[in-house]
Amino acid sequence: MKRVPLTTLFALSLLAGCGEGTVPDAPTPPVASASPVSTASPGAAPAAGDTLRIATWNMEWLIAPNAFRKLADECVPEGASPGPRRRFIPCNVAEQKERSTDDYRTIARYVRELRADVVALQEVDGVDAARRVFEDHDFCFTRREAVQNTGFAVRKGVPHRCGPDFVELSLDGRVRRGAELIVYPGEPREIRLLSVHLKSGCARPPVDGPREACAILGRQVPVLERWIDQQAAAGRRFAVLGDFNHDLLGGSGPARNEAGGVRNLWAEIDDGDPPGARLVNVAFGQRFQNCHPGQNHRAYIDHVVLGEKLAAWRVPGSFVRLTYDPSDARQRKLPDHCPVGVDLRPAT
Repeated sequence: MKRVPLTTLFALSLLAGCGEGTVPDAPTPPVASASPVSTASPGAAPAAGDTLRIATWNMEWLIAPNAFRKLADECVPEGASPGPRRRFIPCNVAEQKERSTDDYRTIARYVRELRADVVALQEVDGVDAARRVFEDHDFCFTRREAVQNTGFAVRKGVPHRCGPDFVELSLDGRVRRGAELIVYPGEPREIRLLSVHLKSGCARPPVDGPREACAILGRQVPVLERWIDQQAAAGRRFAVLGDFNHDLLGGSGPARNEAGGVRNLWAEIDDGDPPGARLVNVAFGQRFQNCHPGQNHRAYIDHVVLGEKLAAWRVPGSFVRLTYDPSDARQRKLPDHCPVGVDLRPAT
């Protein structure tokens, strides 16, 4: 596939979750990493043939009811410390985010409409919570004790193997780990996937801004780049999916500043070194869509980023953004993020 490289792209906050941070309109980059593709109808069926739909979805404090109620009884007030506890929720989450049976059913309906074979997940409290909405899936989650974990939901029947936690991304436990998944393990069409939930609070480029959150994100970026480079050097097909908490398409300029710190996240990870490390963001060229009319975000922070070899399997025109019906958004407690995805046609 002919491509032109794009030269521009502490933990979970103890007392609050993070939604899709408002970011400025993403300017059109002067050079594209891939030709723009058309937006598929939200929830459209995967393309005909032997395809694999992959997506990412931050589920916003998805916790099983019994576990949620126990955590709510011992919630942490604003400004207070959780002490040595690793499993806790802020009291504002306890008051606002408890979901009803109808809420879970509605989310499960959107899962069915998404029709994804593999979904990279964020903010999920493990398998018990995920089963509430993913009805016919297997799961891989990080083994972090905290309530919010990254992982994957894999449609039953899709060959896969759970990989190890990508612990290095957590910066010694200060932020979230990455979750690895191998699809079609041991086959010529094997794919390596990484689910990430990077540090919140630095949605707007550049990364070398004055905020502490940006400094933490800046420390995660080289770790993520090393994982990408390792996959490329090994000749693997790979992708990074997840809540980057950052507008990858809105940055410009060099990867590093004069002091050597990360400035442009996308340019840092899409440097083409080693060969095969060029990347494709499937949202490039796509019109941004909020999850529902009540949101006012301006750019994607949830991304599906394909490695060069895997991008050759992308089905043209298969970009997916599943949005919520306005009445569902008003009446039900849906995640504050909604899925982004793409279809692949693996060669056999």
